[in-house]
Amino acid sequence: MRTGLYDTTGFYRRNSPAAHFRTSAQIPLFADAIATLIRRVDAALGHPSTFTVVDMGAGNGELLTGLVRIAPLNGRLKPVAVDIRGRPESLDPSIRWCDEPPTDFTGVLLACEWLDNVPCDIVEETENGPRYQLVSPRTGETTLGGPLSELDRDWLDRRWRLAHIGDQAEIGRPRDEAWRELTSRLDNGLALAVDYGHRRHERPQWSTVAGYVDGRRVSATPDGNRDITADVAMDSLGPGVLLRQRDALAALGVSASRPPLDVARTDPAAYLRRLSGTGDAAELMDRNGLGGHWWLTRGMGIADDVWAAP
Repeated sequence: MRTGLYDTTGFYRRNSPAAHFRTSAQIPLFADAIATLIRRVDAALGHPSTFTVVDMGAGNGELLTGLVRIAPLNGRLKPVAVDIRGRPESLDPSIRWCDEPPTDFTGVLLACEWLDNVPCDIVEETENGPRYQLVSPRTGETTLGGPLSELDRDWLDRRWRLAHIGDQAEIGRPRDEAWRELTSRLDNGLALAVDYGHRRHERPQWSTVAGYVDGRRVSATPDGNRDITADVAMDSLGPGVLLRQRDALAALGVSASRPPLDVARTDPAAYLRRLSGTGDAAELMDRNGLGGHWWLTRGMGIADDVWAAP
């Protein structure tokens, strides 16, 4: 998975995510909601002179571009995009582009559909205990390898129950460690992870690893030509507030309700703008789509849920 995504010929070295799948960060209304969150965190921090917003796996910088357009902090916003691809030519010059997140900053740390691409191992229960699943990077054919390491077995025993022979699990320990290291870089503010995933009592019986190309789900062969992703064990990541995206966006004032028809009669242009926003809101809050994603928010120096109260 690591080779197929991040090697010199890996998928994320050569591809723009927006060409293959749609995320919340690519929808303009999402930037409006994050701007509201930023304002609330800024108030909780006492309006620091510099407020850094770090976007992990920034893609083409869509989310930060939206935030720069909104300019929620009157010149105090410092946007930082983190991605292994080169800087897009048309990106706003105020956005810093780098391949590693900064350290010791104050503000908001965003990881929107980043953790699901942190490589993880698949294991399968056998008569002799769980074994790693091995996969051919050329054909995608799978075989079973050796027993689990002590660290992986400990994670599995605590986080994911394999009830029957043939049951599969995804070892989320690398995601936990990646999130822990990432949040350690934030001095004061809020860390937000947005992703699809599950909790212990609802773990799937089979692996969720999948491949995506051109908006289509395909086999997860790690050949560098497709995105490879797996659901995140969200409740394993550590402390914080865990809730569905539809509920988080509602707390930030997003509504999928249609604008009153009276607006169409008095201001048709405004009605069309609000109607367009309603369509975006419906997509972002769809319980069977993006609205079903999880938000995990962790406060550093502030309450984990300070963003939810205006």
